[in-house]
Amino acid sequence: MTTYARILLIEDDKALARVLVDNLKFEGYDVTWRSDGSTLNETLRTLTPDLALLDVMLPDRSGFELISVLRARGRTPIIMLTAKGQRADKLKGLDLGADDYVTKPFDLQELMARVRAVLRRVKPSTSGITLGAVSIDFRSMMAWRQEHQIHLTHREFALLRYLADRPEHVVHRDELLREIWGYPDAPSTRSVVHAIARLRKKIEDDARHPRFIHTVHGDGYCLTPDGRDAADS
Repeated sequence: MTTYARILLIEDDKALARVLVDNLKFEGYDVTWRSDGSTLNETLRTLTPDLALLDVMLPDRSGFELISVLRARGRTPIIMLTAKGQRADKLKGLDLGADDYVTKPFDLQELMARVRAVLRRVKPSTSGITLGAVSIDFRSMMAWRQEHQIHLTHREFALLRYLADRPEHVVHRDELLREIWGYPDAPSTRSVVHAIARLRKKIEDDARHPRFIHTVHGDGYCLTPDGRDAADS
C-alpha cells in the first residue's frame, strides 16, 4: 500500500506542468496531471487526491469553479496556482475553500515547502479510531466493542485504516482494489462490497443501517467517525 501523498495537478501550461510533475515525483509524491478541468469528475471517480494544485486560468473552467467540485467530494486540501496577484483574487480563492495561494512566477522550492506544510496540517492520525462503542488500535492490530475483543483480518484492518485516513471523504472501489488488494487494474469483482459488508457486521450496531461506513454514489465508501449520515447510505 502506498504511503506517500497523491497530488492532483490541473495546469494547462504544459512546460510548467512537466517541471512540477518531475519535481513532485522526485520528492516522492504520486502525481496525476490534467491540462483542464473537463475531466475532473471522471478523474475523481478513481482517484482520491491528498492535495490538489489548481491553476486559476484554465481553458474551459476556472480553478475557482473546480474548488466546488472538489469540495463536493470531500475535504481535499487545495493550493491555487495563478498569474493573478490581485488581493481580491486571493481572497476569493481562500473564501471558496482553498488552503493556500501561490502567485506565478513562484520559487519552486517555496511551492514544495507550501505543499509539505499543507499536507502536514491535514495529515490524519491513523494510530487508532473510535466508532461508537468500538475502539480500533491500528498499531497493535486489535479491536474491541467495549471490553469484548473483535476479530478483524489483516485486510479488514488495512481497509478500515485506509478509510480512517480519509474521514468523510469518498473513496472509490477502484482505488481500494488498487491500494488494498494490489490490483494494478480494477477487475470485475465484488471483493470490496463483500469486505465492506463483513466490516459493517463487526463494527456497526445495525449493518443494514450503517452509521459509520457508508456507500456513496454506488461505487464509493465514506467513513464518518462521529456517526453522521453520508450523502447516500
